[in-house]
Amino acid sequence: MIADRIKLARRKAGFSLRDLSDAMQNRVTAQAIGKYERGEDIPSSGVLTALARALDVSLAYLLDTQGLQLAGVEFRTKANTTGRDRALVETEVLEWIERYLQIELVLELDSADWQCPLAKRQKLRDVNDAEELAVEVRKAWKLGLDPIPNMTELLEEKGLKVLTVHLPDRVSGFTCLVKRPNAADLPVIVVNNHFPLERRRLTLAHELAHRLIDGAGMSEKEVEKAANLFAGAFLMPKEHLLREVGNHRQALGYRELIGLKKLYRVSGAAVLMRLRQVGVINEATLIYAFQTIARGWRTQEPEELEPPDIRGQRERAVRFDRLCYRTLAEGMISVDKAAELLRLPLPEVELGLKGPQKAHEDRCQ
Repeated sequence: MIADRIKLARRKAGFSLRDLSDAMQNRVTAQAIGKYERGEDIPSSGVLTALARALDVSLAYLLDTQGLQLAGVEFRTKANTTGRDRALVETEVLEWIERYLQIELVLELDSADWQCPLAKRQKLRDVNDAEELAVEVRKAWKLGLDPIPNMTELLEEKGLKVLTVHLPDRVSGFTCLVKRPNAADLPVIVVNNHFPLERRRLTLAHELAHRLIDGAGMSEKEVEKAANLFAGAFLMPKEHLLREVGNHRQALGYRELIGLKKLYRVSGAAVLMRLRQVGVINEATLIYAFQTIARGWRTQEPEELEPPDIRGQRERAVRFDRLCYRTLAEGMISVDKAAELLRLPLPEVELGLKGPQKAHEDRCQ
């Protein structure tokens, strides 16, 4: 509904009703906006355009033509998120998924083709059952034991909608369902591209666990522990890890740990925690490592896989972009429409379609 979209976008912007009226140069009063949000009145087309401009959202988003709603939003750092944080990311997801569905509709693709590896969400008898769950999922998806080169690409291939976007620092990621009228729900995972690649990969695996685990009978803390264990086991399979480091170790070296981190493409701290989980090292060795060679690794990632100056560019979700350029190349949408969907300047979209050489020639003519 338009009412809900206006309210959510206003919360995202951090505006009061009076602030929004001022941002619209008092085109309508705060009382009138309140009526729009309560569904007691409907804004005219001109007012809608002014609302979209003031709230920095698209007109299509406010019109809510597809009737999309988010359900089951589960923030990983839920306790530390504000109402504005939640409104910001929910607005971002709704705008993005609406553009995504437009492209899939043009190409007549099945948006609900989520290749869930389980017949239904799994109830765990114990947190430690998450280890076996990770093994089952790898078997179902025929992944073998090798490290996963691109976690984002894997989940997109399996039908999950993945969005990598800048989120508030308090939010590392979340999972949710997009509900559509008369259509199947769409599972979505969102990760914060402000964080290092190592952390984003773990977040994706963690959120995958939330799509697969039925938390009935478990506390919230137990579900989070199970999701963390699943993430480590999924990205660093026990059998493979034991082959690399041996069954029991009394000490570890810096360069060996960095090698393992790069092999599995996870954080250095996650490697150490995983070695403790599978019993390769004991608690004393873990503590000693964090006090010596791994000092500071919990807050500062050593030898990052993705330099900070290009953060968010590696292993990002690319399926939506690829589909946009496919429809553009086949003449199914205009360059202007592609730029609108991709949220990119027109010259950049033309460059993406024609390549640098042809785009340069066209400009010289």
